[in-house]
Amino acid sequence: MINLKNKQEVLIMYLREGRSQREIAKKVGIDRKTVSKYIKEYESQRNELNRHDIVNAGELIQTIVDAPRYRVGTRPKRVLTKEIEQRVQELVVENEEKRRTGLRKQQKKPIDIHQVLEEEGFTISYSTVLRTIRELDKKPKEAYIKGSYLPGDICEFDWGEVKITINGKRRVLQMAVFTSAFGNYRMAYLFTKQKTECFQEAHALFFEKVGGVYKTMVYDNMKVAVKRFVGTEKEPTEGLLKLSIYYTFNYRFCNVRRGNEKGHVERSVEVIRRKAFAFKDSFETLEEANQYLLEICEKLNQKLQTGKDHSAEELFEQEKAHLLPNLPQFDAARIENVRVDKYSTIVIDQNHYSVPDHLVNEVIMTKIYSNRIQCFSNGEKIAEHHRLTGGHEWRIQLDHYLNTLKKKPGALASSVALQQADKKIKNIYDSYYINNEKGFIELIHYLQENDNLKEVEQSINELHNIHPSHVTTDKIKVLCARNQEELNSSSFHQDKSDISTYAREHLRAYDELFQTNSLGEKGEIA
Repeated sequence: MINLKNKQEVLIMYLREGRSQREIAKKVGIDRKTVSKYIKEYESQRNELNRHDIVNAGELIQTIVDAPRYRVGTRPKRVLTKEIEQRVQELVVENEEKRRTGLRKQQKKPIDIHQVLEEEGFTISYSTVLRTIRELDKKPKEAYIKGSYLPGDICEFDWGEVKITINGKRRVLQMAVFTSAFGNYRMAYLFTKQKTECFQEAHALFFEKVGGVYKTMVYDNMKVAVKRFVGTEKEPTEGLLKLSIYYTFNYRFCNVRRGNEKGHVERSVEVIRRKAFAFKDSFETLEEANQYLLEICEKLNQKLQTGKDHSAEELFEQEKAHLLPNLPQFDAARIENVRVDKYSTIVIDQNHYSVPDHLVNEVIMTKIYSNRIQCFSNGEKIAEHHRLTGGHEWRIQLDHYLNTLKKKPGALASSVALQQADKKIKNIYDSYYINNEKGFIELIHYLQENDNLKEVEQSINELHNIHPSHVTTDKIKVLCARNQEELNSSSFHQDKSDISTYAREHLRAYDELFQTNSLGEKGEIA
């Protein structure tokens, strides 16, 4: 290949010195055909440059004075036929489909595609296959536009996955992250799932925390925000629309696979997750983990921003006056009407929750929050449960089955209701009521009506100190009544004669049960 100096010598000898092409080739030491090629190319370019209608004279001039180079890219591909190129294209599309359906780790690498082609009888080198795949995968370069944001105007939202240990069990939780575009103010909350009620509760907690509402919220194409695509438009979910109506903020969606359009929060998810859970990832409860996460976010907000003289907290102070006014916290509940099954449970997200057994086969309304389930019948709340986070789990409340257990007391001992009962209740059964299910069911009725487990435990201890055989439901009731009477007798708000009459009645019952003589022969308190 000749260099720029050779090109200059060839042209000067020919144009200025009038030498022949053969003489020039001999003197410079290059092939005569090469000399002829560069002379013809130069003359053609000069003629083009002398035209009056030329537009890109600068580019042509640059071509004239450029160093000679081989046009490698214009060489025809001798082995890569249309048939082979089409087959490579099919295999590349197959890989794209695998990525889309979650089989990223089962794609064919270029070496595998080369193997497929060879097995199908094509003769082609691996380097040609690799070059073809790269050409097919080429994407146009994208320019980014730096944004300028007004205080209180835009806040971005995203989810991030977090793996931590809760009460000794490894859990995969969802982290809802908010980031202000103006000052990079960050806040995050942990939830068990990416459900509508969690999405709504996260917003309610954030707006409550900052004391106002941003004018525009930005989301990607998450399912809790985008219901479906209608052409190039995105239809919002009912959950997002309700939030927008209540808090009066606008919303905007990113283009598909364009995380840079909400780059603040994309970065925030990574930063918060690392700064929080790279240092501590084990907690007793989800509430403890959320409190820890709040403390980390507040520390991050107090640090100076990179390249700025202010912290996110200080910049947020400038935003406060520009936020929309906050409202009472949004009731972030998903409402469903469900039928009570034969086990007197309702099923929410594949988990069972008990309700009073007289509601079997009835349809009741449920309010589903991120951490609890509330059940209503005819406008009255009839049950509330801590929400289960697994699948096919049961949350059973013993007092929901009292009517059924009265008819079937033998079912109590092996029931899930007893297994899931309060430990104190289960201990009472195991210690004093085995083979006396009817008496235990009566005690549960009594507890349900009076809500006095502490007094019941105190009475049981008194009876046990006399003898364990004295622990019966009737005697527990009498002792609870006596203790309550003693408590009332110390209050100066009651009439003394009423207290005496009440005391005599309960002491008489006490004497009958324990075969004592507390009232004496004349019926007076001894």
